[in-house]
Amino acid sequence: MGIDESFRGLRLLDQLAFGETAVHRLDPRAKVLVTLIYVVTVISFGKYDLSALIPFFIFPAVMISVGKLPAGFVTRKILLLSPFVLMVGIFNPIFDRETLVRIGPIGISGGWISCTSIVVRTMLTLGAALILVGVTGLPAICSALEKMGMPRVLAVQILFLYRYLFVLAEESGRVSKAREMRSFGRRGLGMQTFSSLVGHLLLRTWQRAERVHMAMLARGFNGEFHTRKEFDFGLRDLLFLFGWTALFISLRFWNLSQFLGDLLTGIFS
Repeated sequence: MGIDESFRGLRLLDQLAFGETAVHRLDPRAKVLVTLIYVVTVISFGKYDLSALIPFFIFPAVMISVGKLPAGFVTRKILLLSPFVLMVGIFNPIFDRETLVRIGPIGISGGWISCTSIVVRTMLTLGAALILVGVTGLPAICSALEKMGMPRVLAVQILFLYRYLFVLAEESGRVSKAREMRSFGRRGLGMQTFSSLVGHLLLRTWQRAERVHMAMLARGFNGEFHTRKEFDFGLRDLLFLFGWTALFISLRFWNLSQFLGDLLTGIFS
């Protein structure tokens, strides 16, 4: 069931790219550049600049709303990586114990702030990548990267890797379901059976990949992928690119959260 659930998640992310919203109709190069600038801007902050990252949630919120993406689905995919991110930052409070912020009698060390900053930056960058795939599709992203200078061989390899994930997930689901149907209680679910299952899975996916490749060659595949529709970089794409870039640069050098906090403090003090 876990494999089937993951497979449905991949399928849903792939199907979201067939939408007809204003964001879907933009040139993929504009969306790739905006996402790249967003990611670079987010990761450029210092480890203690937590409050400055909060306004950057505007970009994923707007893209999800305009692109009509399921916010719950995107959030669940981000949360799947949360344990791994916490493992990276959980040692920060141990080594960085200097108190940087005080909320009444409670002191918050720099380690907790930097740990939270790592989690927030991961959420923002991973969310931006998922949204990009959801409103563009990987074939269009690879085509945009190729037009922007990426070697075609590398772009095709990335697309093949993504497509064969579906082949692997489908074969994994079939093999896992067959094993469960032939098991009685806990018999047939041990490590020895699992090792044999992995070996057969690799052989099955290899054979399936060869059949897929032969079918592609029979249909005239020459190393070039074609997207569902052709795009032209126009005025709206330029406005999209420069509008978001200007906002990201402004938020990078101007702490909006601190400004609003000082403003509210001045009003109510």
